[in-house]
Amino acid sequence: MTFDPRPLLRRLGRPNARPLAGDEAKALFTAMLEGSLDDVQLGAAWMGLRIKGETPEELVAFLAVAEGAYRHWTIGGEQLPIVIPSYNGARQLPNLTPLLAELLARRGVPVVIHGVSHDPTRVTSAEIFAAMDNPPCVTPDDMTARHRSRRSAFVPIETLAPSIAKLLDRRWTVGARGSMHTVVKMINPLSTPALRIVSVTHPDYVERMRACFASDPLGVLLLRGAEGEAVAHPRRALRMEWIGAGADEASVSTTEALDAVELPAAVSAAATADWIARALASRVPIPPAIVAQVDGCLAAIARSASPMAEA
Repeated sequence: MTFDPRPLLRRLGRPNARPLAGDEAKALFTAMLEGSLDDVQLGAAWMGLRIKGETPEELVAFLAVAEGAYRHWTIGGEQLPIVIPSYNGARQLPNLTPLLAELLARRGVPVVIHGVSHDPTRVTSAEIFAAMDNPPCVTPDDMTARHRSRRSAFVPIETLAPSIAKLLDRRWTVGARGSMHTVVKMINPLSTPALRIVSVTHPDYVERMRACFASDPLGVLLLRGAEGEAVAHPRRALRMEWIGAGADEASVSTTEALDAVELPAAVSAAATADWIARALASRVPIPPAIVAQVDGCLAAIARSASPMAEA
């Protein structure tokens, strides 16, 4: 039977719209992701969900659809990988997600970053990695090679999951981010378990993420990142929670805010990449909040069961 979105669109278009049931959410998001809605229907669904706000149950359903829409990659090695989403970029502060990724990779952790390659309004991690002579991965073998050389591996979402990338790009037509922007930060692009860092921008999404991942067997590291990126704000106190069924007291890392932390003079990819290179060479100090975030990630990885032992 062909899916008819109109009853759900009518509901989303009402004041105080009722939440979608799990099967309804899956059907609507599948249609959005597969491109079977016409432009008017997609716009109605997009803005209806944005105005209503997604419930945790809806987000879990959307995530299940997204995870089934692409082929997951395999990274070589025995260690638990860490996955970092990068979909916001930077506009006001330098984007230091690549610094976090490289610091973890230097400690022997397989680090996979997935995100957009370009954003006309912001500086992306992809652009900074390119300026750091760390090109995007095209195949799973590229990811494994990066890990073996103790470098992080950036995978463009358009390479990993073209259908997700296409839906994300609709924001430039609609003029606002949609539910896919939240969901894509929640995915695990790997075929084995991984510890994900999930970042949120707005405080109400913290509670939604706690509910979404409450029963996750490995859990996720949750924080309000810098401009929505999954990296600690370099000039604010850090609070990063490890939430999920496998979480324990290693979940929270805090530091005091330091307004005087030295940062790159510009937010451009070239200036940020140059500053990160100097930070990695110990020529400029790494912001304490990011040091604490790295320590929190390592503690969570050390306390997690081996994915290979569970597979």
